[in-house]
Amino acid sequence: MRLLLAALLLFLTTTTLRAADGLAGKVFVGYQGWFAAPAVGGTNVRWHHYGHQGKFEPANASVEMWPDVADLPAADRVATPFKHPGGRTAEVFSSASPATVDVHFAWMKQYGIDGAFLQRFGASVNSKGVAPHLARVLDNVRKSAAAHGRAYCVMYDLSGLKRGQIKSVVMDDWRRLATELKVRDDRTYLKHAGKPLVAVWGIGFNDDRDYTLAECAELLEFLKNDPTAGGNAVMIGVPFYWRTGNRDALADPLLHDIIARADVVSPWAVGRYAKPQQLAKVRTDVYEPDLKWLADRGAQAKREIAYLPVVFPGFSWRNLQKLRGKDAPLDAIPRLGGQFMWAQAVAAKRAGATAIYVAMFDEIDEATAVFKVSADPPEGFLKLDAPRSDHYLWLTGELGRMLRGEIPAHEEMPVRK
Repeated sequence: MRLLLAALLLFLTTTTLRAADGLAGKVFVGYQGWFAAPAVGGTNVRWHHYGHQGKFEPANASVEMWPDVADLPAADRVATPFKHPGGRTAEVFSSASPATVDVHFAWMKQYGIDGAFLQRFGASVNSKGVAPHLARVLDNVRKSAAAHGRAYCVMYDLSGLKRGQIKSVVMDDWRRLATELKVRDDRTYLKHAGKPLVAVWGIGFNDDRDYTLAECAELLEFLKNDPTAGGNAVMIGVPFYWRTGNRDALADPLLHDIIARADVVSPWAVGRYAKPQQLAKVRTDVYEPDLKWLADRGAQAKREIAYLPVVFPGFSWRNLQKLRGKDAPLDAIPRLGGQFMWAQAVAAKRAGATAIYVAMFDEIDEATAVFKVSADPPEGFLKLDAPRSDHYLWLTGELGRMLRGEIPAHEEMPVRK
């Protein structure tokens, strides 16, 4: 019995280390973790990211898709004022619930998803209302990643930060996570080239952000070389057109300098194209030149700069825009039963990418979620376009198999048996 238990422990430890060791051949998901419901998880947070100003009710909903919570323990399903067709009370989840996050990471393991980039929003780190929720979610993710052998990585989203806050908020927060909470010591914390990976999203966009590229460069230097919190590999989330410096990107040489110093570069693709037919051009005009640029700069520096393209299942944000007083169509970028996401991954693979970031695992605000969602939601929400609620979890796992050459990178997506 002791030998059997020892062998099982060795297998689980080896599997966990493999999941956390590097990016190549793996598929990762972004994990928002920002959904909160009242009186869940002991954080005293009102409805967060479900509605507006702490309310979640008809005519005050910001989410676009409805989560399927059937796999959650009954105590962790939160009743809402919404009704499914037929009159059944519609329930949602809170990311502050340890049991909920554990189910999410169990799904990742079940469907072959290698790990998650946990979003940590700089603008909320010091918020009295939201910071307790962020702390609980981080703790939940650490425990669930360990329990299910999935890798995790902290990703800072810089959106909403004011000038000076990258240093006073993000750097201070990472120093605390690294030295006090010691997240990098977790055996499931994602490594790249043997170093803990820290991701920073929001560098170089031309959408009137208050913080500067110079501050972003300082953050990169801090994460790499700070005496106590440095020694990390750094992944940066950049505009889709970072290389050409147009459309969504700043035309500033400093952006290219920052990218050349990064260890992993991940261009944000959501909303940049809308049909599978566009992906051949994306491959030749974006992916392949991006990879060549990074290879050339990496060769000059005598090191590799890895590329992590983003793929997404579809996009819709009518409810969110309605709360902002704007109009937007429902199902703006259709999922096409998964063919749209599959085409993106095939184009990336054929261009030479060896890993993929799927945006997102749980993003129901903009309908990019790949976790289980309802095909029978309350009125006013986008229906799942697949016969089973786990369709996009399954397909995300298939992307990983395709990257590793276990199934071919054909134009048509695989058929589920």
